[in-house]
Amino acid sequence: MKQIYSSFRKFSGIAVLAPLCKLLEALLELTIPLFVAKIIDVGIVNGDRKYIVTIAFMMVAVGFVGLGFSLLGQFFSAKAAVGYAAEIRGKLFQKTVHLPFSETDKIGVPRLLTALTSDTNQLQTGVNLFLRLLLRSPFVVFGAWVMAITIDASLSLVFAVAVPLLFLVVFFVLLYTTPRYGKNQRALDEVTASTRETLTGTRVIRAFGEEERFQTAYHKKTHALYRGQTVVARVSALLNPFTYAIVNLAIIALLYFGGVKVNGGTLSQGQVVAVYQYMGQILVELIKLANLVLLVSKSLAAGKRLSALLENTAEQPQTQVGETTESEYLSFRSVSMRYGEGKDALTDITFSVAPGQTVGIIGGTGSGKSSLVALLPRFYDVSKGEIIYQGKPLNSYALGEIRAKIGFVMQKTELIEGSVADNLRMGNTNASDEELWDALTVAQIADTIREKGGLSAPVFENGANFSGGQKQRLSIARALVKKPEILVLDDSASALDYATEARLRKAIKNLPYAPTVFIVSQRTASLSHADLILVLEHGGVIGMGTHKTLLSSCETYREIHHSQTGGEDHA
Repeated sequence: MKQIYSSFRKFSGIAVLAPLCKLLEALLELTIPLFVAKIIDVGIVNGDRKYIVTIAFMMVAVGFVGLGFSLLGQFFSAKAAVGYAAEIRGKLFQKTVHLPFSETDKIGVPRLLTALTSDTNQLQTGVNLFLRLLLRSPFVVFGAWVMAITIDASLSLVFAVAVPLLFLVVFFVLLYTTPRYGKNQRALDEVTASTRETLTGTRVIRAFGEEERFQTAYHKKTHALYRGQTVVARVSALLNPFTYAIVNLAIIALLYFGGVKVNGGTLSQGQVVAVYQYMGQILVELIKLANLVLLVSKSLAAGKRLSALLENTAEQPQTQVGETTESEYLSFRSVSMRYGEGKDALTDITFSVAPGQTVGIIGGTGSGKSSLVALLPRFYDVSKGEIIYQGKPLNSYALGEIRAKIGFVMQKTELIEGSVADNLRMGNTNASDEELWDALTVAQIADTIREKGGLSAPVFENGANFSGGQKQRLSIARALVKKPEILVLDDSASALDYATEARLRKAIKNLPYAPTVFIVSQRTASLSHADLILVLEHGGVIGMGTHKTLLSSCETYREIHHSQTGGEDHA
């Protein structure tokens, strides 16, 4: 919880002012029953209207002053809580953005979404109420008890019985409910995951008529969350009836014994009413305090979850530069890679690439094609072996440094809401309009963008107003704006027709800065021009060479090619 507590220091000044103002409000509130007692014992008994009006005005004045302190306390507590939540949310978002892909896979997107929304909001609410009631409620409870003792010590014994009973009720409710808050948050993660999956895949779900199955799965998860929250809510709901019952029994006892003392002449009617009001104040504040403890328990559970994310130390390590061959540009040396604790996704990959060459990667589904190219920008690190780039191990480079050299077009295209220019400048924030048009021209989408309104043309969320092929070409243009040393196209032309793809390959080949290009594809025609083609199967290389060489030496490559060309051995 170190990160959670340290983030609060920035708001410690405001945080001190909030309970202080509420403490002053409580102090003024404790004087009200004394005014009431004087009105009854002096003003009403003696029929002195002027005295009654004077005391009433004093009560109103005290009330307004208390209101001022209350508003100030609310303001300071809200400002501290909202600022603190913003600080935590900002740190969490920054941590999420910089987490290694492997750690993001392990944690899961639903949990990250819940942390950024539900958990942070829960922490904000808890801090807000904690600052408002931290001093006020305990002070009023014990202050009212002390004031009752000053009026009549023997009558205040009722408080000595009622208050511990009230605390016991609160304690047992918390003992049962607190461990279940974390479980309910995990159930909320499941609901978030189901919601995200359904909304992002709604078109596929409808296309296959699977709406009912997904609704059923969603209802099961929401019902599990409902059951967990209902159990906690039912037990928590017992808090108010039990506390009210104890306090009302205490009030009955006060009125009974107070009445006896009034009849005996040892206590005045005003004093009995004052003690009664103090009991009422205790009731209200204990209910507030009980609810505060419940909310703080939820906030602590949320804080632990947030702390686990904020204090996550997982990062992609850097190593010292070892012995390398200076002539090597890019080389994989017996590289293996795995996701988490599972089996190796890649096994013993070895090859070398010269500057400006084109490398094609082909293989069946699950053969490790995307895993291999994901090692280049260090989305994942090797588990064995090493990758040498420009004479140094790849993991000796800072992540920002190596990723600045690589233009990566992922298998799944992701566009941000904004304009075409906003999306393209993700590759280079300082790129001129001319450079953006050059990239669009190479990506074979310049004419389409002109028809849509140019660089200022809108891009809807996730590029919903562009077709699949247009999104792929926009993603390629975004990568080209960087003018990368290495360009990775991870099956990023699958939605293009052969003619457009051929023009795209030719335009990339003629780029003046001559990047080294990695192309992942299922089409042998897309790779026939490559200087080196890797054929993968089950995470290993089963064929390596040019298109012509592989047709004669690699049966798997030959079968893929023949299935696409009708048995012809030319590209």
